[in-house]
Amino acid sequence: MKVFVTGATGWVGSAIVRELLGAGHDVQGLARSQDKAAALAATGARVLHASLDDTDALHRAASEADAVIHTAFNHDFARFAENAEQDRRTIEILGSALEGSQRPLVVTSGLARLASGRLATEADVPDPSFARKSEMAARAVADRGVRAITVRLAPSVHGPGDYGFVPMLIRMAREKGVSAYVDEGSNGWAGVHRLDAARLYRAVIEKTSSQSVFHAVSDEAVPFRQIAEVIGRRLGVPVESRGPEHFGWFAHFAALDMSATSAHTRAQLGWEPTEAGLLSDIDQPVYYVS
Repeated sequence: MKVFVTGATGWVGSAIVRELLGAGHDVQGLARSQDKAAALAATGARVLHASLDDTDALHRAASEADAVIHTAFNHDFARFAENAEQDRRTIEILGSALEGSQRPLVVTSGLARLASGRLATEADVPDPSFARKSEMAARAVADRGVRAITVRLAPSVHGPGDYGFVPMLIRMAREKGVSAYVDEGSNGWAGVHRLDAARLYRAVIEKTSSQSVFHAVSDEAVPFRQIAEVIGRRLGVPVESRGPEHFGWFAHFAALDMSATSAHTRAQLGWEPTEAGLLSDIDQPVYYVS
């Protein structure tokens, strides 16, 4: 199968590329810079040297593919609304290239603001007021006859080399001398290992299912306080409840419940995570090498 992957050099996308190549697929990946293009070529993937703003190139690559996996997203939170709009446009362009076919477009989203006081399920609908519109854009192109599928990633996609939320919390704890949580720290975070997530994306394009939303979730609801406790013990700093101001722009995420189940995903695709869980993974020395 010819698979076009955006974000092919990113944290999740690069793992997907290797997973697909290992399974014998012909992969073309999007890369912006020359050094990232060289790194991608070294894996054995074909390279599209372009950006998300190169709409003609994106449309052409998607048109020539048997499946498209979209993982690219600019996580500069100072320009979040602008980046979310770029993401929406990209999904629209990719979808237009696949319209009227059964070739899948797999869009990446998250678990924020799906449910309150319970585990979010694949049947939950995203909050339309949330700035990131990835899933809503996927639903829009599905209405035009595109086989659009959403993979919702856990807030912590962990593993060696992680540069996401947990490393940011580690840096914050180092700088401020305390590993903190909000209120009681009982808000749950889902987690998934990067390699397990990559295997899920492959399963989504290889297997036929009537389901259009899947959860990349291994740990369903790790209390945020337990994450803070592992970080505090590893760094030798106090673990304390702090007000939202302690976290700056990250306060919303630190207090948010982003717990979820992947029961329907596992039942539909036969996907079973096999890698380390969130707490055991972030308790490894590799996370604390400064």
